[in-house]
Amino acid sequence: MSGVHHNMQLARVSAGVLALLFVTSCAVGPDFKRPAPSPVRQFTAQPLPASTSSSGLEGEEAQRFVEGRDISAQWWSLFRSPALNALIAQALKANPDLQSAQAALRVAKENVYAQEAEYFPTIGADLNASRNHNSTVLSPTLNTFAPYFNLYTAQLTANWTLDIWGGNRRAVESLKATEEAQHFQVEAAWLTLTSALAAAAVQEASLRVQLAATEAIVKDETYSLAILSRQLSLGQVSGADASAQETALAQAHQALPALQKQLAQERDLIAVLAGRFPADRVPETFDLAALTLPHELPVSVPASLVDQRPDIRQAEANLHAASAQIGVAIANQLPDISLSATDGTAATQLAGLFGPGNGYWSVTGNLTQTVFDGGALLHKTRAARAACDQASAQYRSTVLSAFQNVADTLEAIRADADALAAAVAAENAAAKSLKAEHLRLKVGDIGVLAVLNAEQTWRQATIALAQARAARFADTVALFEALGGGWWNQTRETGTEGAAKE
Repeated sequence: MSGVHHNMQLARVSAGVLALLFVTSCAVGPDFKRPAPSPVRQFTAQPLPASTSSSGLEGEEAQRFVEGRDISAQWWSLFRSPALNALIAQALKANPDLQSAQAALRVAKENVYAQEAEYFPTIGADLNASRNHNSTVLSPTLNTFAPYFNLYTAQLTANWTLDIWGGNRRAVESLKATEEAQHFQVEAAWLTLTSALAAAAVQEASLRVQLAATEAIVKDETYSLAILSRQLSLGQVSGADASAQETALAQAHQALPALQKQLAQERDLIAVLAGRFPADRVPETFDLAALTLPHELPVSVPASLVDQRPDIRQAEANLHAASAQIGVAIANQLPDISLSATDGTAATQLAGLFGPGNGYWSVTGNLTQTVFDGGALLHKTRAARAACDQASAQYRSTVLSAFQNVADTLEAIRADADALAAAVAAENAAAKSLKAEHLRLKVGDIGVLAVLNAEQTWRQATIALAQARAARFADTVALFEALGGGWWNQTRETGTEGAAKE
């Protein structure tokens, strides 16, 4: 019992000394500091106007920029489309890219836990039984001189590498930063998915309008060709006029397959984003009349963009991980101190394995220092510093690209409003012209062909108007994506509310 008491005292003293060393020691390498926020106060070179120009269309009036307003977590609901809301809800549950990012986050979490285990000793247990023959020439194994004997051994071993220089702490720090980077990769996947679905819905709605207008143009051109063919048979028009109309009809027909292909591919894209095969058509369909343009657009303060954009936060976490790896590399250049201990018992009879006099123990301390490695550890440290410089440059590049993204989107929204106003004016003018041509036809002032030509002009203006309306919706979606999408306002499996405002 005295030996056991002595072992316990020795263990307590050793643990106390080691704990003191661990607490008082500092982790080598730089302590990470978050990059300073951007000093710019506006996104665009010219100050942002209070609102865009008005298109004159009901429901698509001027959009007002509201600086500093927070973004809703479900920003797509501002388009007031139940079909879009239902589609995105399905996709958030079934999209494999989002599920892959979430699984990668779980991997990163487990890697952190695995590295944190290095703070503690590794303890192993061993129970061994063997049948042995004692040499009669060499010194006997047993003091009983028995040539044959059984040997039973029960043993506990403990090994502990002390984190004197903080190398393991830096390794844990790096892995936690990697976990944080993966967390923001999940947020980026969430934002990319919702934005892509909203943009695809807008594109589908635009294509449906364009396709309907083009089919009407084909119908008009076919009717015009029939009239010209009849006039040609009566000698009222030349063959050149009929040939010109045949060319116009062929060109109108040529536009149809391209639009049909785009619409089919857009539907395929929506199905895949929703986690389905293209053959498994989604029930939701979209048209521009069922979408509402948000009249108030949130515009974040430039200094807060670095907290809101998942790609910036991911780049910052990558920089943090690279900074911690410098400490890991430096610690590898310094001496390693480790302890190992063994406590066990051995006997020739299983029943006497834990009897008096059969126990043994040992405690070993080890200090290891690399004396010569051809400069490998030195160059690895330099490589870690260079990797940190690389991550820093990538962070700055990500910030600049993010600000450019927001600025481009704001400029696009302003231009979209002007383009839509011009498209509305062109469509109104074409409609008035068509109405006037119908009146002239009634009094016999012109023929049917003139009316059909005016109708084709109006339908082309209708297509341009649909494209202008879709561009305004699409760039509104792009603005929400560029500003981060409001992920910080929603608690999900991989995030906590308010994470961006820490």
